[in-house]
Amino acid sequence: GRAAEAEADAAAEPPALPRVLSALFYGTCSFLIVLVNKSLLSMIVTILILYVSKLNKIVHFPDFDKSIPVKVRITYVLVLIGKSYFLQHLPMFTVLRKFAIPLTLLLEIIILGKRYPLNIIVSVFTIILGAFIAAGSDLSFNLEGYIFVLLNDIFTAANGVYTKQKIDPKELGKYGVLFYNACFMVIPIATISYFTGDFQQATHFQHWTNFLFVFQFVLSCFLGFLLMYSTVLCSHYNSALTTTVVGAIKNISIAYIGMLIGGDYIFSMLNFIGLNICMAGGLRYSFLTLRGSSKPAQSGDEVNAAPESKT
Repeated sequence: GRAAEAEADAAAEPPALPRVLSALFYGTCSFLIVLVNKSLLSMIVTILILYVSKLNKIVHFPDFDKSIPVKVRITYVLVLIGKSYFLQHLPMFTVLRKFAIPLTLLLEIIILGKRYPLNIIVSVFTIILGAFIAAGSDLSFNLEGYIFVLLNDIFTAANGVYTKQKIDPKELGKYGVLFYNACFMVIPIATISYFTGDFQQATHFQHWTNFLFVFQFVLSCFLGFLLMYSTVLCSHYNSALTTTVVGAIKNISIAYIGMLIGGDYIFSMLNFIGLNICMAGGLRYSFLTLRGSSKPAQSGDEVNAAPESKT
């Protein structure tokens, strides 16, 4: 019955080490990819790596059939559209992007039936509070921009939760999610690149004959693959919420580094206090997760049945 299913789910909980390492792996890749962003070629590299690995039986994922397009959501396409260049220069962008965290928590509760303890929820909203304080000196209004960023938050949350759902081995598995997401992404990204002029600029770039540049460019494309893989891996061993929080911690860490090097950070006491509150919320969440307090409980009868199954 449900008690047995709850007990089986508890037994299937990944051990702490893979959960920590997968989160660190994702955070590191996400931090490094900030330096470069080659979305289209990263998708192509992902397809090639996984297809060749499948042919050589290194990895396994389902062959294509008519059910695959239904299982692969378009939310990842919408996430990339929402991360357009102009949005990242929108006032309050940093604050509004943080709303992807509580939205992810909400969708995990609704779609996956998870329940989080109060201390985890408080940690999440501490990050939001810190983001508001950090942007307190930059409150100019832009309705169109706000709508696009909030839509992007919804798509980000939905993509994370559905990825967590579909990486189940009974569904597509983590390699299947990566491969088919990349397959369905190539044409939309290529179209966006063409109409935004990025494709034309790339074809007229003068350094394609420079070996050092080409080598670094190819490495950056492989880094894009590692970022996508680390994202799926972090969600697989942890949760969509943990993956989203790790991404937020990464962004805050970049701001800290900007204070020390680069010279592009403009110090503001309000902003500095807000960043510290954000980081405190993120670290508190991380501590609770590592301690195991954030292990979601199933709703309804499963929560009540779990203690009975131990007797």
